Amino acid sequence: MTIDVLDLKIIHALSLDGRASFRSLAKALEVSPQTVQRRYARLRSSSSLRVLGRTYPEAVGDEQWFLRLKCAPGATDDVALALARHAETDWIHLTSGGTEIVCTTRNPEDVESALLRSLPRTPRVTSLVAQCLLHTYYGGPQNPMVDKTSPLSTRQIEQLRFPTASPAPATLTRTDQALLKVLHVDGRAENQELARAADCSASTAHRRVTELRRHGVLYFDLDYDPRLVDRSKAVMLWASVAPRALEEAGRALAEHKEVSFATSTTGPTNLYAALTSPNSRSLHTYLTGPLADLPGLTHVETAPVTRTVKSAGTLRR
Repeated sequence: MTIDVLDLKIIHALSLDGRASFRSLAKALEVSPQTVQRRYARLRSSSSLRVLGRTYPEAVGDEQWFLRLKCAPGATDDVALALARHAETDWIHLTSGGTEIVCTTRNPEDVESALLRSLPRTPRVTSLVAQCLLHTYYGGPQNPMVDKTSPLSTRQIEQLRFPTASPAPATLTRTDQALLKVLHVDGRAENQELARAADCSASTAHRRVTELRRHGVLYFDLDYDPRLVDRSKAVMLWASVAPRALEEAGRALAEHKEVSFATSTTGPTNLYAALTSPNSRSLHTYLTGPLADLPGLTHVETAPVTRTVKSAGTLRR
């Protein structure tokens, strides 16, 4: 699919306020609501664009982990699908020519992960490395497709940006949990749908979603086909950086246009990034240029993604 500047502006606008009405989007973009609605529907059907409600881990007491698994010959696909059906997993990729599985999981900080407890007992898994995510330098509500190209003007950004507080620990009610469950699948679900799921009025659903956003609990992420922006080559990168240079290196990494996610971690390496690029040549240029200039860098490992089994909590068929 070929997209134009208006498509990019709509995507940027949704990254600023995933629940903005078509009328509000149209007003900021100076087009008709019908045009925005039609473009959004086309992006959803042709580019798998999704607006997803997500919670900040620190607000709900969750920990995030990377799991790297190697499997017995012929078992990789079966293990990946089994992981994808597990509620804890968000993203699952096959890497290194399909010989390795990398997945991200979320579970409460004070609850032992059933997945981590059971995996070492699985004979089809021959090795496992688990790394806890410590500090996110880039990701979450930040979206490289728009944040690093800025198709909207400063005025439009200020007009559309939803005001939020910094993430902080929160206590969720049963109503909140029901609302978040729906928004996790469809961030633009109508208030009436949210009300039915949470057994409350539409006005209560609207108010609680607004409060969760304002108090730094809920944000909206965008998931889409990377080919939309000519970045079909996805690569995972693990790096080791001298501890005294980690903060500087993490902040610098977050500014690179190739980076869609960057975090410090525990484990054998202390910095991770998800990269996208148009092709192998562009990736080489990045690895030998901007990446090589990171302060304190001592080791780099990369693994091209060959297939994505689960994305943002949704199993891909």
